[in-house]
Amino acid sequence: MKILSTNVFVGPNVWASFPVIRHVIDLGVLEDWPSAKIGTEFVDGLVAALPGLAEHGCSYREPGGFIRRLREDEGTWLGHVLEHCAIEVQNVAGTDVTFGRTRGTGEHGQYNMVYEYRQRDVGLAAGKLAMRLLMHLLPETLSEQVDYSFDPEFDWDEELRSFVLRAQRKEFGPSTGSLVKAAQERDIPWIRLNEGSLVQFGHGKYQKRIQATITSETKHIAVEISCDKEDTHNLLSDLGLPVPQQRMVYNAREAVRAAQRVGHPVVVKPLDANHGRGVSINLNTDEEVEAGFAEAKEHSRSRAILVESFITGFDHRMLVVDNKLVAVAKRVPGHVVGDGKHTIAELVDIVNEDPRRGIGHEKVLTMLEIDNQAKRLMENAGHDEETMLPDGEVFYLRSTANLSTGGTAIDLTDVVHPDNRDMAERAIMAVGLDVGGVDFLIDDITKSYKDIGGAIVEVNAAPGFRMHVAPSEGQPRDVSGKVMDMLFPSGEETRIPIAAITGTNGKTTTSRMLAHIMKASGKIVGLTSTDGVYVDGKLSVKGDMTGPKSAQIVLRDPMVDFAVMETARGGLVRSGLGYQRSNVAACLNVSADHLGLGGINTVEELAVVKRVVVESATDTAVLNADDINCLKMADYAGADTIFYVTTNPGNGLVKEHIKSGGKAIVLEHGMNGDMLTIYDNGLHIPVLWSHLIPATLEGKAIFNVQNAMFAVAMAYCFGVDLDNIRHGLRTFDSSYFQAPGRMNVFDEHPFKVILDYAHNPAALSAMSTMSDRMDVKGRRICVVSMPGDRRDEDVAEAAAALAGHFDHFICKADDNRRGRGHDEIPQMLRAGLIAGGVTDDAISVIPGEVDAVEAGLAMAAPGDLFVIFGDDTARCWKQIIYFNSGEKPEAVAQAPAISAAGEVEDLFDSDQALIRDERGVRLARNISEDAD
Repeated sequence: MKILSTNVFVGPNVWASFPVIRHVIDLGVLEDWPSAKIGTEFVDGLVAALPGLAEHGCSYREPGGFIRRLREDEGTWLGHVLEHCAIEVQNVAGTDVTFGRTRGTGEHGQYNMVYEYRQRDVGLAAGKLAMRLLMHLLPETLSEQVDYSFDPEFDWDEELRSFVLRAQRKEFGPSTGSLVKAAQERDIPWIRLNEGSLVQFGHGKYQKRIQATITSETKHIAVEISCDKEDTHNLLSDLGLPVPQQRMVYNAREAVRAAQRVGHPVVVKPLDANHGRGVSINLNTDEEVEAGFAEAKEHSRSRAILVESFITGFDHRMLVVDNKLVAVAKRVPGHVVGDGKHTIAELVDIVNEDPRRGIGHEKVLTMLEIDNQAKRLMENAGHDEETMLPDGEVFYLRSTANLSTGGTAIDLTDVVHPDNRDMAERAIMAVGLDVGGVDFLIDDITKSYKDIGGAIVEVNAAPGFRMHVAPSEGQPRDVSGKVMDMLFPSGEETRIPIAAITGTNGKTTTSRMLAHIMKASGKIVGLTSTDGVYVDGKLSVKGDMTGPKSAQIVLRDPMVDFAVMETARGGLVRSGLGYQRSNVAACLNVSADHLGLGGINTVEELAVVKRVVVESATDTAVLNADDINCLKMADYAGADTIFYVTTNPGNGLVKEHIKSGGKAIVLEHGMNGDMLTIYDNGLHIPVLWSHLIPATLEGKAIFNVQNAMFAVAMAYCFGVDLDNIRHGLRTFDSSYFQAPGRMNVFDEHPFKVILDYAHNPAALSAMSTMSDRMDVKGRRICVVSMPGDRRDEDVAEAAAALAGHFDHFICKADDNRRGRGHDEIPQMLRAGLIAGGVTDDAISVIPGEVDAVEAGLAMAAPGDLFVIFGDDTARCWKQIIYFNSGEKPEAVAQAPAISAAGEVEDLFDSDQALIRDERGVRLARNISEDAD
């Protein structure tokens, strides 16, 4: 039994609408050994190791269902068992996950095993630990047949404990986790920004951040004041708020003298520590003060130590959010109660049997430990671990009441005296915190401190929320919700609009068109595309950026107020969508491309992958009504509205959709050309003639007409003014500046050159059809290739799509052969062209792209049309514009890259610089020797 491959999906995916991990597992010989056949000892051991499995309903949808499956006559297969164990291991660590699914891949003994996770590393580790457990529980006779390194030293209890501790370091702490939960309840998106507790709430320009319980609105100076206990003490004292007497000391002798002046008993604590670390209380002798000083010094980052008067009373944490007291918890140090029968050590074990107690922050309460502090307190009281306490006697194992050291919390929010409430709010306002905790000692919180005394012993920035959201006793308080309401008042935006675009061909052009329209409408647009991530029209990150990581870049940018997400198959298959939902999503088309890769073998399976984008849309799904695979997505769309796109005004389905008041954009034919026309609930809205859109080459490039229709439909769905839509389309062209590698036209030679990154049969067919529609006086020449990882039948189909449309073909290979031979793809294309009726003398085979492009440029005569289906489009464009400049092809290939943003670059030729304007046209000017 082994894991063949793993995918971690970070957003909606083909398996679920939330993050899941998929392992492709091979059971090997265990395919013939379902749980019942392995034996009852195996099942019993599994249930003993993970008792929580008894709550799994499985297919029976009731507690005990999974155990029933395990023990049935046939039992269940170990892939399914592994799925449930991976889920339960996470549950033990405090991660509440429930979803799992195991399905065969079609290969004997191989399964897609899918399960939910919250934190990537924890989810992956849970799967590995679950597999080790299963292997450990196998009977010895069977484990010898399994391809697995059996570990005889495997200690499940220790392994599980280590996993829980590691998980807690990776997972959100209780405070951060409660804030994330509150955000989810309010439909506020969130993104984890590091492996700790730094979290972004909201997208783009609406974002706010928190780290633990410090928010992006928390003033730095307020945190600094709260971290300096002397400054805090003096500030509160000057306002007349109740605080103990306090002295700052730097050595043990000073500490003893300060204690004598303040008066015993005293408290000794670090100036700058937190969570009760290094705090010693109720010190009555010089020796105890010296020991307390040493303890405080060990936990202090500062030379200074504080000695203050010991205030009696119960420890209360008073939480103030946005200047309002929202919760009060009485904190009781970790303790045991004697019964006259058990020792202190035994009483600790009994207390830890409470199911609410766990390791660290795993559960509501933390387990008690007999550590050095507990032993010191026992020694001071004349006890040890074997002491048997009298019935009813309470013994405290901690001097402070922190939950992280085993303390308990009792909610008293509803009974706090108004004077005490006002005191806490004044204290936090004085320090300047938006979220702050007041540690207040008083005998009875229901009575005023003015009457019975009491004192503020500390003010905390980043106060913990666990005692309030999950108190040991009393009513839980939605303190995290109060923080969210402070950061995002009712009615305030938290999400930027998101447009998601997928399909086989045309994604990049459509995305750029829509981004251009939105920018012209005044938006700061974040765009992901196969060329890179663009923010406000400027290239931010270069490369193929169509996956979930690039989406996160856009959503995290504080400038962006509109997102256009080009979403490709690869990212969806590998990692999911990367964000939870979009407002408007479009699927342009689905055709054969990348088949045979990533487990996607048919066009129908490819459509299921791309459907994830459509399913994520909440407002509108824009679908190609001329593509059956796109039409089928309408049944799965969760959006409120379906918006159809068709270049066929006779499309019957669209006609019926329009009659029923639906939305559509139709390419209507007229005497003056083709009009892009919107129908909306009975309205007939002409938008623009197709031949007036520069990117369509006067309407001849039908595929770009369709791309423009999608861009119009999506912009209209976002409420963009029609004049802005028209202006955006009329100012967007197919230059290398605006759409690098997408039907870029160069007219500066005696012949016309078109560069396009077409790399599948559908795209090649569309370009071939466009070339037929163009007025060409001379020959039509093309340079063509196909990626090496495409199937043989795809290469043959590509050749068939080109045959008959060009007069001469130059067959090349991409730089990365992707497992193919040096000239394997070119020869396959040649054979396919000949099979399509092309004569041998009309075909040249030149494997290298640089040589092939140079040969085509040299071959082209005045009046010819030369189409280059390029791989390295930047290099191809340089060859085109440098042609006849005197440079050799090799020098051109090594020249600096041309910026897709139209930036001037250092492209020098002796005393001239080649400068490109926004249309990609060469301009030359003399430059002096001392020019920058």
